[in-house]
Amino acid sequence: MAENRPPDASRRSESSRRAIHDAALALVAEVGYPRTTIEAIAARAGVGKQTIYRWWPSKAAVLLEAFVGLGERAAGQSGTDGTQEFPDTGDLAADLKAVLRATVDELNDPAFEAPTRALAAEGIVDPRLGAEFVQKLLEPSLQLYAARLRAAQEAGQARADIDPRTALELLVGPLTHRWLLRTLPLTHEYADAIVDHALRGLAPRDAPVIS
Repeated sequence: MAENRPPDASRRSESSRRAIHDAALALVAEVGYPRTTIEAIAARAGVGKQTIYRWWPSKAAVLLEAFVGLGERAAGQSGTDGTQEFPDTGDLAADLKAVLRATVDELNDPAFEAPTRALAAEGIVDPRLGAEFVQKLLEPSLQLYAARLRAAQEAGQARADIDPRTALELLVGPLTHRWLLRTLPLTHEYADAIVDHALRGLAPRDAPVIS
């Protein structure tokens, strides 16, 4: 005879949380962030809106957590433990180009583009959300760039006096600018050019270095 057990509240909560995450990501992609509401997320997820308000203070907070979860699931599907890695083949230019090209692909992927744009825009007007966006999504990746550049310094592949934090912004800054403002297409060729310009500088090879 089957044993009667009470429902597993933790499993039910996790199932609802996942449904809410999926609903928020889907709605932002379909109708845009401004038209995405707590009510619409609740209806799509099949939960009451009070369930959402009990766990999150705003739709932006829902989307941020959902987006972090999306990245974690993508890492799981790729067979990693969720810990990001930066390639170190000994060729700094090739490693940077590989990472920037992968970033181009992600930013052009509709599944990532819509929530990233929404969170970036919302973070401008909501400093608290902006700080959380940086801490949870941007800073871990930036630290990987910095670590790779420090390794290049130790290997004699980069100047010992550069500030890795400033140097990495020469790489990610242009990419983010073109993507965010849609000034021109975001392509692998552009990613490669950023690396070449950042590593070689803008001065002619036979010209004195401008200090």
